[in-house]
Amino acid sequence: MPLVTTGEITGPAMAAGRGVGAFNVIQLEHATAITAGAERAGLPVVLQISENAVLYHGALEPVAAATLAIARAASVPVAVHLDHATDRMLVEQAVALGLTSVMFDASTLPYEENVSVTASVAEHCHRAGVWLEAELGEVGGKDGVHAPGVRTDPAEAAAYVAATGVDGLAVAVGTSHAMSTRTAALDFELIGRLRADVKVPLVLHGSSGVSDEDLARAVTHGMVKVNIATHLNACFTAAVRETLTAQPRLTDPRKYLGPGRSAVADEVARLLRVLAGPPAAG
Repeated sequence: MPLVTTGEITGPAMAAGRGVGAFNVIQLEHATAITAGAERAGLPVVLQISENAVLYHGALEPVAAATLAIARAASVPVAVHLDHATDRMLVEQAVALGLTSVMFDASTLPYEENVSVTASVAEHCHRAGVWLEAELGEVGGKDGVHAPGVRTDPAEAAAYVAATGVDGLAVAVGTSHAMSTRTAALDFELIGRLRADVKVPLVLHGSSGVSDEDLARAVTHGMVKVNIATHLNACFTAAVRETLTAQPRLTDPRKYLGPGRSAVADEVARLLRVLAGPPAAG
């Protein structure tokens, strides 16, 4: 299955009222585990490389090259996405390397500046056939879209999409990043209003804090791309810790990273099925 754009995954999902899982790649084990989980579920997936992961690896190219190779070899559609990029040069590197989508985050900027710079980035990405996601922050950019209590205004979101030409929009509806418990309280009525006013796929960031039931409800109310990172990291770490506790003399990293990879693959397959919803009646 060839590498695909995020639009080739989110477009059909949006039309069918299904959700798409987008999971963060920290290292090679994550990329292979997420792809294996998607293949097991028989569903498409988005592999995301965050700006923080780029800093961890020292550069985008090494982790991007490995992730792209895994995506190209997959038996299901896989997109490779640069997540939460605040540096335009990094976006341009991602486009040049062949990533198929980018999330450009100008949410901390004042609204008019956010619109101007995001529209320029969208133009650059679209010339290369790259799908662009953006984030609409609080007017004035004080805390960004995921500050506690911040909510996205549907009318402003619609105007922002029209002004920037972005292909997907991250919205604030009750989640926050890096939640270690699945206790986020989503505003489903707001998700529905956003879906009615915004004509591009809605993106839920901070989804590690959302229960299975509420993830499924968010999709039925109009959410399409669902980003999950912290929850998978917790699964990975728990499996590694359990293995090392049981076998404290282990020194071969493959012996303890392998169980972490398996745990992530299992959880990705499960979450993709939650987001996709029940199979259509045949």
